[in-house]
Amino acid sequence: MAAAEAAEALLARLSPAPGHRAEESPEGGGESAALNGVAASGKVKSNNLDGKVTESELETEEKGTEEESTRESDSNILDVSSDYPREKHISIQRHLADLEKLADLKEGEFTVAVSQNTDLHVTDEKKPCPLCPEEKFKACYSHKLHRHLQNLHWKVSVEFEGYRMCICHLPCRPVKPNLVGDQTFSKMGAHYHCIICSATITRRTDMIGHINRHVNKGETESRFITVPAPKSSHEVLKESATDVQVLPNYSTPQKTDSYFNPKMKLNRQLIFCALAVLAEERKPIECLDAFGATGIMGLQWAKHLRSSVKVTINDCNENSVMMIQENCHLNKMKVKLNPREEDNDEVMGDGEENTDTIEVTKMDANVIMHLRSFDFIHLDPFGTSVNYLDSAFRNVRNLGIVSLTSTDISSLYAKAQHVALRHYGCNIVRTEYYKELAARIVLAAVTRAAARCNKGIEVLLAVALEHFVLVVVRVLRGPSPADDSAKKIRYLIHCQWCEERIFQKEGNMVEENPYQQLPCDCHGSMPGKTAVVLGPLWSGALFNTGFIRRMLFEAVQYGLDEAQPLLKTLVCEAECTTSKHFPTHSPYDENKQEECGVYIKTPNPSAESYVVHGKRKGEEVIRNAAKRQKAENSAEHPAFYYNIHRHSIKGMNMPKLNKFLNYLSEAGYRVSRTHFDPMGVRTNAPLAQFKTILMKYSTPTYTGGQAEGPVHLPEDVQAGEPPQAAAEDAEFLEDDKSGITAAMFTQSLPTNCAAD
Repeated sequence: MAAAEAAEALLARLSPAPGHRAEESPEGGGESAALNGVAASGKVKSNNLDGKVTESELETEEKGTEEESTRESDSNILDVSSDYPREKHISIQRHLADLEKLADLKEGEFTVAVSQNTDLHVTDEKKPCPLCPEEKFKACYSHKLHRHLQNLHWKVSVEFEGYRMCICHLPCRPVKPNLVGDQTFSKMGAHYHCIICSATITRRTDMIGHINRHVNKGETESRFITVPAPKSSHEVLKESATDVQVLPNYSTPQKTDSYFNPKMKLNRQLIFCALAVLAEERKPIECLDAFGATGIMGLQWAKHLRSSVKVTINDCNENSVMMIQENCHLNKMKVKLNPREEDNDEVMGDGEENTDTIEVTKMDANVIMHLRSFDFIHLDPFGTSVNYLDSAFRNVRNLGIVSLTSTDISSLYAKAQHVALRHYGCNIVRTEYYKELAARIVLAAVTRAAARCNKGIEVLLAVALEHFVLVVVRVLRGPSPADDSAKKIRYLIHCQWCEERIFQKEGNMVEENPYQQLPCDCHGSMPGKTAVVLGPLWSGALFNTGFIRRMLFEAVQYGLDEAQPLLKTLVCEAECTTSKHFPTHSPYDENKQEECGVYIKTPNPSAESYVVHGKRKGEEVIRNAAKRQKAENSAEHPAFYYNIHRHSIKGMNMPKLNKFLNYLSEAGYRVSRTHFDPMGVRTNAPLAQFKTILMKYSTPTYTGGQAEGPVHLPEDVQAGEPPQAAAEDAEFLEDDKSGITAAMFTQSLPTNCAAD
């Protein structure tokens, strides 16, 4: 029976289709009938093939068909075009014991095949390898097979989601045909079978890269029926009561379309507080998230501020736009794809109680900012944002807000100085105040871009942290505010010996000795050139106290816990005061809220609103804003800060930072801590006076046996006062402001302690 079926298969290849040639000519029908008759007798006649089909040829053909059928059943390679899932390949297993179980199955199939051929016999005790052909690895006992599977197949496997893709030596992947024989697949190469697609790859490193490319594209769902996978590979994250779907590799911007960084949560909260303050001034406002990615920021705006804002989320990537729409559906928001067709809005969500609408656009950020006007624009590109500043200030409305986040910290923090010169046109070096220097570099670029559009800026907030630099400015239309803002761009003279710094004086006149502007005398005492010129930089204020107080009120109202400590620090830094010296509330402040010693004034829309009802009213508001800005300049916080550790004296114990702030404040200087540096001190005291006060209240580091224990006083001192510990001596020195008691205390110590 098997020989007859093989002969029929061979005749089916040689003979033409019976349904077509029989209808064309009767001669063809006769020939086909003759061929069928010859096939019954075991002979074949044709123009190309003359002779008899022997029984040996039929047996070889039969074996070939059986080998093809067994090869297909063993390999189970997936066809990409197939719509139905198939079983996974036998080389993909979870445990090594599963491969050993396959050896028993392979042995049963092999004995059935061997029973037809009496020349080859395998005993029941020996087992063949399920992943190697017989000519490569012969059947062996269980202990040897276990060692073979573990060393040759399991150790070089590729792991993915609990599965091991072992190396396969079966004839699944054909290589170049042999030159001696015909087109036979006698030489087969070792390879791996992909668990996700139907690819067969030879090298292990290539297989690992192949799997990583699947993961980066979000293709983690296996097409095998035995590997269950969810319907969607997107991961759902929640932040500030807003759900967003992200791809598996969402934190790597180079490898995903929808970038989402959980570390930027503080940045998103600060921007939300700024938008909430603007929404209290005038409503409704049109706001734009120019680089939406997952749309998390625009969704938070629309979900919490609701009817006060009209949110537009833009992105130039089609995949990101699709994900933004899915996230709107997840948060039960309406999506308006085309602003002109308001009747064809698509409702994305099942809940009818939430009627908020979000407009989703797909275009370049420069294009949408040129086409439309907005009250609030946020720019958060990957890297520098200087390429979008001109478009942002082109159509932004009067008294609107532009916020931008720069993540190119390598250039801003003076690690790549040539990049900073190329992007911002600024010469910088690494200093102790490099974070504030980065904020002033960005503000200088923002000021120049706004001045090109005949607009000035009022800096509301400037934050520089580990991962980003955030700048929030208010836009003031008109050439006069633009000129006033442009005058605040100056160069900075920085001494490389003592870290003293000062902005150059206004004017175009060249000075004979620019070193005279520095308060230090390093140029006279040190040889060569000691100072460098940095800039151009923004020389104005970095904070608006009233705006930050209202941001803190909004953060408390919406429960933004991560932003509240930073905003409290910014309030102290803007007023250049410590937390213990907050001014008490005035009689005209009717509604105030106290939060950890900080009095927060709630926004009063009737008094502080910026609603513009015409051109003349708008000019009045601009003049009032300019007057308010000039009044605040007199109480401006000092520029830059000093790090207390950089200026400490060797061999001396510094006082605690909070006590040192009190000492500077008692000396008559304005002082506060800064968010740029946890050990930084923002003060208007010169560096020389800063070091003098630091040395005055520093205690010497004692060596020897008295380093840890209390200081033993002489008998004459003990008669006058009781013995005290080292900590009490330090407090005694701190209470004495004249320094005379400290000198007496040093003189009364033993000789060895005084020498130390």
